[in-house]
Amino acid sequence: MLDQRFRILAKTLVTHSVKAQPGENVLIQSTGADTAFVRAIVDAAYDAGALPFVTLRDRALERAWVSRATEEQLRLQARFERERMKEMDCFIGFSAPHNSAAWSDVPHDKMDLWQKTIWKEVHIEERVPHTRWVVLRYPTPAMAQATRMSEEAFENFYFDVCTLDYGKMSKAMDALVELEKKTDKVRLVAPGTDLSFSIKGLPPIKCAGEMNIPDGEVYTAPVRDSVNGVISYNAPSEYQGFEFKDVRLEFKDGKIVKATANDSDRINQVFDTDEGARYVGEFAIGVNPYITKPMGETLFDEKIAGSIHFTPGNSYDDCFNGNRSAVHWDLVLMMDPAAGGGEIWFDGRLVRKDGRFVIPELECLNPENLK
Repeated sequence: MLDQRFRILAKTLVTHSVKAQPGENVLIQSTGADTAFVRAIVDAAYDAGALPFVTLRDRALERAWVSRATEEQLRLQARFERERMKEMDCFIGFSAPHNSAAWSDVPHDKMDLWQKTIWKEVHIEERVPHTRWVVLRYPTPAMAQATRMSEEAFENFYFDVCTLDYGKMSKAMDALVELEKKTDKVRLVAPGTDLSFSIKGLPPIKCAGEMNIPDGEVYTAPVRDSVNGVISYNAPSEYQGFEFKDVRLEFKDGKIVKATANDSDRINQVFDTDEGARYVGEFAIGVNPYITKPMGETLFDEKIAGSIHFTPGNSYDDCFNGNRSAVHWDLVLMMDPAAGGGEIWFDGRLVRKDGRFVIPELECLNPENLK
């Protein structure tokens, strides 16, 4: 029997996150999750008067298909998936991570084709700008193991993280939004990091339960050619089935001119996907008070209180800096004392130190004030 908390979450996804209206089409896409949860979302969509459509996917089966697919197959798949997406008003997508390395041995040329066809054409170009969407994860033993928790403890953590008071968080974010609107120069300083860029004229967007569950970030984008310096990310990041560690990027006039990691050849293949992959599409500050350490799942890690993420690749249309790419990779830098600390400066003013906001108007975003 499905936990009542999942039913509450399903209703939240439909009524709060995508705000489905009577008569609207809602695509529910599940990869490996409990079908009982899918049914709960279907019921919630019908209760809202909307029309649910369902796609069930399997990561291992898709791996077998992508590994031997031709370019013609991938382009055909992208075309009919995109046509279906055009008919949708809302999208609710979630996966149940069982093995983060499931796609690690898919040939690079096939992954590159998948990225440029299905991911870019269906999701980046159609879903993101033209539907009200939300993505999330379904809790699994693999996720519990990644956090070194029992399954019961992780499930409790999951609901604390996913169902916090997003209305309260949204109100607290207003001060950061207003400050960023007036900000030109940003500087990030941390061990191995000294990075400067401009956000002038690019709107800050608060994320409080609409597009992601869990949520908790305010994002904007750097002026495309303004990024200079170096950033050393300290949170591991899974991308295309491989766990990257010790990622260090050097920028000159917006472009990544040097990239190293635990597999430098592999990371440079990612950044050579297209021209836009070596430029940055997003800068975000994480504030979710219940997420305090990386767990190897980007959807959670990018919301960590005391973190930032600085994202090579595609820029979102609601904060568009001119960068287009098939890549959008949220790489996370922890700035709390346990990770070595760090500072965020806006126009020469220190606004956050060692993961805590230090100016009065932003103290409402510190963890104890959001729980």
